[in-house]
Amino acid sequence: MCKGLALLPTTCLERAKELKAKLGSFLQKPDWSLASCKIGKTRPTLEQCMRWKESFEKLLSNKHGLMAFTAFLVSEFSEENIAFYVACEDFRSTKSAAKLAVKAQRIYDEFICTDAPREVNIDHETRDITRANLKDPSTSCFDMAQHRIYLLMAKDCYPRFLRSPAYKDLISQLRAKCTSISKKA
Repeated sequence: MCKGLALLPTTCLERAKELKAKLGSFLQKPDWSLASCKIGKTRPTLEQCMRWKESFEKLLSNKHGLMAFTAFLVSEFSEENIAFYVACEDFRSTKSAAKLAVKAQRIYDEFICTDAPREVNIDHETRDITRANLKDPSTSCFDMAQHRIYLLMAKDCYPRFLRSPAYKDLISQLRAKCTSISKKA
C-alpha cells in the first residue's frame, strides 16, 4: 500500500474498496435490453411498453416496466433511488408492529443515514423529519422521503429512460416481432 493511502482512516479505505468493487462489476455489465425485462418466461408486450410513455406511474405499476426502469438505473449508477422506493412500498404493507420497527431501521440505515451504503439524495430537512419519525415508526414514516425520491425520478430519470437508446431499441424489437408475427399469420 502506498504511504498516502496508509494515512487515510480505515473506513475511507473500506468505502473506496467497496466502490471499486461496485464500479468494477458495473463496468462489466452491458446496457439493459429486452432480456433484462424478462420475468420468468414472459416478456413485455409492445402495448405495455408504449403505456410506459403515458406516465411514470404506469411504468412503475407494470412489473416489466419496473424491471426495465431498474435495469436502466443500474446502467446509470443510480439504482438506489428505485431500491429505496420499492423498499418503502414493501414497508408500507408491513402489518406486524415488531417487524415495522426492524424494517424501518434497516431502510434508514441502508438509504437515509449519512454514509449509508446506498444513500439517496434528499434534503437535510427531509432526512431530519424521517429520523424523527423512526422514534415511533408507522407505515407512513418514510412518506416524505419516498415522495422526494419519486419526484426526482419522475422529473429526471424517467425522461432519460424514455429517451434512452435501450428503450427505443426495445420498442423497435417489439415492433419488429409484431410485424413478423402478423406476416406469418
